[in-house]
Amino acid sequence: MPAKELSPIDIYQRLPRTNCGECGEANCMAFAAKLVNREALLDDCTPLLEPKNKEAYDNLWALLKPAVKAVEVGVGENALTLGGEYVFFRHEFTYFHQPAIAVDVSDEMSDEEFELRVNVVNDFSYEYIGMRLTLDMLAVRSTSGDPDTFAAAVGKANELTQKPMILCTHSPELMQKGLEVVADKRPLIYAATKENWKEMAELALQYGCPLVASSPQDLDTLKSITHTLEAYGVKDIVLDPGTKTNDYIAANLNNFVKLRWQSINEEEEHMGYPILGLPLVAWTIEEEDTIINEWNEAVLAALCIDRFADAMIIHGISGWALLPQVILRNNIYTDPRKPVSVEPELGVYGEPDDLSPVLMTTNFALTFYTVASDIESAKLNCYLLVVDSEGMSVESAVAGRKMTADTIAEALADFKVGDKVKHRHLVIPGRSARLSGEIQELSGWTVSVGPMDSSGIAKYLDEKWTPFPED
Repeated sequence: MPAKELSPIDIYQRLPRTNCGECGEANCMAFAAKLVNREALLDDCTPLLEPKNKEAYDNLWALLKPAVKAVEVGVGENALTLGGEYVFFRHEFTYFHQPAIAVDVSDEMSDEEFELRVNVVNDFSYEYIGMRLTLDMLAVRSTSGDPDTFAAAVGKANELTQKPMILCTHSPELMQKGLEVVADKRPLIYAATKENWKEMAELALQYGCPLVASSPQDLDTLKSITHTLEAYGVKDIVLDPGTKTNDYIAANLNNFVKLRWQSINEEEEHMGYPILGLPLVAWTIEEEDTIINEWNEAVLAALCIDRFADAMIIHGISGWALLPQVILRNNIYTDPRKPVSVEPELGVYGEPDDLSPVLMTTNFALTFYTVASDIESAKLNCYLLVVDSEGMSVESAVAGRKMTADTIAEALADFKVGDKVKHRHLVIPGRSARLSGEIQELSGWTVSVGPMDSSGIAKYLDEKWTPFPED
């Protein structure tokens, strides 16, 4: 049964129904609802773990397991989960695990370049509507073909970063040398092909690491390799269907979509694994300017994010190329069931006194952080009343009755705004102008309609703000 079609009743009927509360919920029905929404783990149900309930556990897991297996790379607090997805379209349910972005280094790079690229992975950080966007992994490639050189590069990377790693070579001999250095960090092994699958499978089993099955532009062979690896005992597999540039972009998309469609909508278990994209292939084309390579790679990376890649390896490290990728994946991998919101509050900016302005906005995260940024940039001394709008923007919240004169009046009272200032003068966003009269009647505050855009707040206050406006 697809994830989007499950109901709490489907799950509740298969639970022990003891209402013991050991899962932390009031009763089994509440726990079933959490399971359906993937907000709880099946193992949280203690009675279900008893030997007598093994069949019930297995039946529930068959219903609740993701169509795309979750594969963990790395260990401890630095571990990443690849895959673990349930639906083809985001709006059917939600996506859970953002595609991991790995930057590559090679074993023939100079120490200076090597360290520079590792530091980009470590230090890249961007604050976006209250979330910190980062890079995730380091891919160490062997271009030398020498086992000792590769092992040294892997060791150097291990000293410089705590990020999970991808070890990249088709040589089992080189791979073993690299694994001897970092096997305890559970790197992703790249890659098992139709020529070397047995040796790579043995390494994956020996060192307990996930393994990439690779067959560029040949899904039938990829399926065969995956089936063979499963039969050999490899449990954690990532699929590489191949990534090409220029005239092959459509083929990339077609292969990625086929894999995800087969795993979710056709329930083809051999295809139900995370997908690896390789946008760095854009650098294999000789261009007059490397900016063209980086641009082409950025396009490929965006397509990989948009079309079901669960991890990808890139080469370019310019901020202008990286930033759009991390913002794009963040926007796609937010939960459509839950608006991106902040907690309602009375925010204090600068050093306001009892005659400072009181402004108002909603708790939609993008709106809030935009308004807060504009206030901070203008170095204003003021209060900002953040009203609960169920995570909607000003215009949508007013139109949908999620922010009303009642909720604004309640927020003024709940946060005791009147205790902070001597005046009773509230400035509301221009897009909520139609509420001004009702707010005045319900709250007793004088209401002024501010600018339509928060970038105009500083000018508005400079020209029109007075704590005690004339009636």
